[in-house]
Amino acid sequence: MSKTPEDDNRPRLRHSLLRLDSWIDSTVWNLGFRAAETWEEITIFFRRFRVRGFKRALVELTCEGLTLGAAGSVLMLALALPAFEETKGDWRAQSDFAVTFLDRYGNEIGHRGIIHEDSVPVDELPDHLVKAVLATEDRRFFDHYGIDFLGLARAMSANAQAGGVVQGGSTLTQQLAKNLFLSNERTIERKIKEAFLAVWLESNLTKKEILRLYLDRAYMGGGTFGAAAAAQFYFGKDIKDISLAESAMLAGLFKAPARYAPHVNLPAARERANVVLTNLVQGGLMTEGQVMAARLAPATVIDRAVTGAKAPDFFLDWAFDEVRRIAKPFAQHSLIVRTTIDLSLQQAAEEAVETGLREYGESYRVKQGALVMVENGGAVRAMVGGRDYGESQFNRATKALRQPGSSFKVYTYAAAMEKGFTPESVVTDAPITWRGWSPQNYGRSYSGRVTLLTALAKSINTIPVRLAKDELGTEIIAETAKRMGVETPIRTDKTMPLGTSEVTVLDQATAYAVFPAGGMESRRHGISQIMNYDGDILYDFSRDTPPPQRILSEQAVSSMNRILTQIPVIGTARKAALANGITTAGKTGTTQAYRDAWFVGYSGDYTTAVWFGNDDYTSTNNMTGGSLPAMTFKRLMDYAEQGIEHRAIPGIDAAVPVASAKAKPAENESADALPALVRPRMLSSAVSRIIRDLGARMEKAPAVVIPATTLPGRVAGLEDTPLIGTQP
Repeated sequence: MSKTPEDDNRPRLRHSLLRLDSWIDSTVWNLGFRAAETWEEITIFFRRFRVRGFKRALVELTCEGLTLGAAGSVLMLALALPAFEETKGDWRAQSDFAVTFLDRYGNEIGHRGIIHEDSVPVDELPDHLVKAVLATEDRRFFDHYGIDFLGLARAMSANAQAGGVVQGGSTLTQQLAKNLFLSNERTIERKIKEAFLAVWLESNLTKKEILRLYLDRAYMGGGTFGAAAAAQFYFGKDIKDISLAESAMLAGLFKAPARYAPHVNLPAARERANVVLTNLVQGGLMTEGQVMAARLAPATVIDRAVTGAKAPDFFLDWAFDEVRRIAKPFAQHSLIVRTTIDLSLQQAAEEAVETGLREYGESYRVKQGALVMVENGGAVRAMVGGRDYGESQFNRATKALRQPGSSFKVYTYAAAMEKGFTPESVVTDAPITWRGWSPQNYGRSYSGRVTLLTALAKSINTIPVRLAKDELGTEIIAETAKRMGVETPIRTDKTMPLGTSEVTVLDQATAYAVFPAGGMESRRHGISQIMNYDGDILYDFSRDTPPPQRILSEQAVSSMNRILTQIPVIGTARKAALANGITTAGKTGTTQAYRDAWFVGYSGDYTTAVWFGNDDYTSTNNMTGGSLPAMTFKRLMDYAEQGIEHRAIPGIDAAVPVASAKAKPAENESADALPALVRPRMLSSAVSRIIRDLGARMEKAPAVVIPATTLPGRVAGLEDTPLIGTQP
């Protein structure tokens, strides 16, 4: 048998494979051997640095410190990033605007912003004013870098000994950081941001710049911002001319301007000024002899007894933000702004909130409230951002994010009406589970098959969840709320239909105003006109904004109005029904653990959103939206609806009060009702229209000079004075 070519190639292939295997083995062995040699050389090298005894302990501690320092740096960076987000944009822009605000009738109501020429450099301020401020607010101002750890330790020790808060640990720079970038909300997040921003300010500004900004931006009571404005308001003087006693009084305002405002409580202001003088002596900035004259002759303020209505400061803060947004492109930043505020309604709104808190705050364990009233058409007529602007300038009407509870359900029902449901549509009220979550009704009972009208009137929880799960989806509900005017981002989780996504009071007032507007965009606004000091109109809302867009169909808004007008009659808001029989509509809201209570309602004329709760999110004493919020709504709306020409809610006959055979008066209604407000008598709308038309005609008509000799009973000295009239 002869050999084939394949038989001759096999030994060669086997030999080649053996050589390859040998090469791999030798290479791997050599690499391992060389690696071992290298490792041994490295080990021998580092043995030179091996330490024993106490030196080893130091090395170990250093290594651990470096490790913890690296981790801490990453953590600090993560905490600092949210704070530094606040510094985006031109954070000095507020000083670019100086705005004089007018109410809807053209009366001056306040100022915001700082005119650069009126901002006095620190070097030109009285020395005793600077010393008084530093002695009281931050004695180590020139020694720390934004955070005073020694001062913080001293304050904590003093507070511990006193068993309460008697000293603050915040530096002047931290207070400026809060004034410039943050709110007065008492949260850990805000304090962390404040600390980082204080260090950032110290890195970017000189000490004198920080002190100047602090003196220019701080609220000083009486609607004034900055020490220069306060000196003019309280003493009628330029800040360069104030005395030591007056400086002490101004320095005492920084802690609590409402409590120590001298035009409100002069004895308290003088007592506080005396504390400031003591601080000057204790801080070594002045001697007792130097301050004795100021103690013996305390400052006296000019008479502010007749100052007109109180400035609507929460509204002005919001309006100033609106002005800066609208007027940013304008070349001129010294402006006169006509707003939509009605001081009569504003005062009534403040009284309604304060009266409710004064009479029921203790029993309900609630300390704060907020309110926004919008005239149907979009003009904001009243805004209450908290109980006392002097105590806290945080605007709870525009900035506080609170869960709306059942008052959020209207967006789910509105989306359902858009999809073709009606108030008579029947849905089953029964236990439901969605993604492992089983919501409960308030009474932990179920009603079976009910109409949507009954479901919303009785605020049944399972129905909106069932609609969201089976018919709508949370994305559609969120989009409906956004189109109606809710500007706060809305979460779309499964609990959202029951109002767990936070909103503001202003959001709620804006969105609900779509219902009395017949489904059209409410176009909420606080600015009517912006003018320069030459009288030129730079912005006019009616001229420069687009017409309202349709948000809800006529069928959907009519159905929603039919349902919501029943809630003050047979539903959860019977205490919101107006005394004069005018038809109102709205929805209550109460959040988990009774932390928040809402009522948002409307008539054909006004939409009002009311919230009560606590800044620290503690629970109230079983307060619901149908109690104090509904009563506050009624008190304000009873006042607002007096003496005006009423408009009907779309789809509802205003001449026929909404009623039901099942309607029952609220229990203890007379006992629970807040005292009524009486609106001053005024011209009717018809007479007002006639006067406005007459004025317009007189402006357009040609002037005629009537000779004085033709007038009976000539007045001495006026014989040659022509009278301007109109042609007959």
